[in-house]
Amino acid sequence: MIHLIPESFIEDLKSAIPIDSVIAPYVALKRAGRNSKGLCPFHSEKTPSFTVYSDNGSYYCFGCGKGGDAITFIREVENLDYVGAIRFLAGKAGLTVPETPGEENASRKRARILEINREAARFYHDCLNSDIGKNAREYLARRGLGRKTIKRFGLGYAPPGWDSLRGHLRGKGFTYEEMHIAAVVSKSTKYENSCFDMFRDRIMFPIIDLRGGVIGFGGRLMDGTGPKYLNSPDTPVFKKSRNLFALNFAKSQQSDLLILGEGYMDVIAMHQAGFGNSAATLGTSLTEEQARLMARYFRRVVIAYDSDSAGQNAAKRAINILGQNDVSVSVLEMEGAKDPDEYIKKFGAQRFGLLVGGSKSAMSFELDKLKMRFDLDDPEDKVRFLNAFCLMMADVESGIMRDVYIGQITKELEVTKDRISAAVQSLRKKKQNAVNKRETHNLAVFAQDKTEPSRKRPENPNIGGYLAEENLIALLSAHPDFYSEIADKLKARDFFDEGHRQIYKALSGRIAESLPLDPIHFSAQLTPGQMSRYSHILAKGREIRFERGQATEYCRIIIDQKDVRNSREVGEMPAEEFSRYITSLSSKKK
Repeated sequence: MIHLIPESFIEDLKSAIPIDSVIAPYVALKRAGRNSKGLCPFHSEKTPSFTVYSDNGSYYCFGCGKGGDAITFIREVENLDYVGAIRFLAGKAGLTVPETPGEENASRKRARILEINREAARFYHDCLNSDIGKNAREYLARRGLGRKTIKRFGLGYAPPGWDSLRGHLRGKGFTYEEMHIAAVVSKSTKYENSCFDMFRDRIMFPIIDLRGGVIGFGGRLMDGTGPKYLNSPDTPVFKKSRNLFALNFAKSQQSDLLILGEGYMDVIAMHQAGFGNSAATLGTSLTEEQARLMARYFRRVVIAYDSDSAGQNAAKRAINILGQNDVSVSVLEMEGAKDPDEYIKKFGAQRFGLLVGGSKSAMSFELDKLKMRFDLDDPEDKVRFLNAFCLMMADVESGIMRDVYIGQITKELEVTKDRISAAVQSLRKKKQNAVNKRETHNLAVFAQDKTEPSRKRPENPNIGGYLAEENLIALLSAHPDFYSEIADKLKARDFFDEGHRQIYKALSGRIAESLPLDPIHFSAQLTPGQMSRYSHILAKGREIRFERGQATEYCRIIIDQKDVRNSREVGEMPAEEFSRYITSLSSKKK
């Protein structure tokens, strides 16, 4: 989709807020020649591979493949759409974004949904405090929630009727279609043009984003008739996978520690007990987006999930995801209570605080769970445990951590440390060999779209044509005047790779109209994944010294390869043959 924001405004935005200043609040950048480098905010790394190119206003991470311009960066890091990212940057630069009819309508629709949610939250809260909410108030009192807590979280009650909220919102001037888009009503399958309240006879928990807007709801039944929790589906303003309940409060606590719970009541109980640095997922397992969101505000996370098997399995999954985002993880083990809410009621806030302070590291948690699977007094089970332990240690990157835990286990089980260490090193070597083999196989393939998992590498790729497409895009970006050599010979449809096709279409169109070619001008036409691909091509293109004649040569290869799509898959080549093939192609392009 092409957004109709004037080119002149994009130029003003680029001049007013350079890419270094856009990225600096999120990444500690250090000068490296003409560029800047830092640790990538999109994946965990210890050696900086995230590079910012000030000359063309782009960035690229050679570790995970994320790249783009200032707009793409803000889209990714702030979870915004294209127009939202531009408004965000414009606000930082003190500029006013010009409105266009299409954008004004989309912006207005989003604003209307937020208005509906805010009005619905008020309605639910008023119902809780009215006669109809008596049973709900008594339920919350039995759960130990005070008036201040109820008011702070804006808790409410959805009446049992089918049209209570619908009628209220209609009286405020909202249409049924708007209510349906906001997901506060559901359309009837029985009666045409009819709808009914989404939430009925439930305690209501407004979900508030980091900007203070009500973006969705969670509803809890007070009895056992039906699913205990019902959550808003995704809407234009709400994505469950990208938000956390109560993070708006937790991030303002000036703490580097977050306590991560499973449910609304657990988190509210923790806040009421004085643990304001707590938040929860929204009815789903922890996602990568939520982990990255936490990593932006906290260095440590204590997982306080339910003590049942489902909660512990969820904790194990959360450990893996959080660990990949460079967050220190520990796990709360609650004996005598199934969740934080019950623990605080039974043992008090002070003891809960001691429990948080003494929470086990993720590795100790995993090790204890592993031990429970084996009878360590039985010699055969002991061997099976040690084999599983070595596999676990082989995945630990820190040599110091491996030494500590290997030393602990060998002492406990009275086995030789050198043998366990050797076994772990052997497993790590096999793992590294497998990685090296994959890297060799993919040597010449530029980073794939990381933000679009549905994009797959072409089923029958021809690496020669693939590289020619990449190099031609890099050449034209650096020397747009070479375009005259191929303008009449090559069309976007001749490109084999869909990502390259879209990039070339945008690039050649701008060259033909003599428009600026800075990456920031491509964000309107390319997806974040395609922007990553384009940034990779630009970064690699810096290493190549192009000549005019190469434009014609790359054009010829692309057109020739169009007719040989059914050639043998490169992916089927043996590793050595593939390596020789890549070397020959690389020597030809220099």
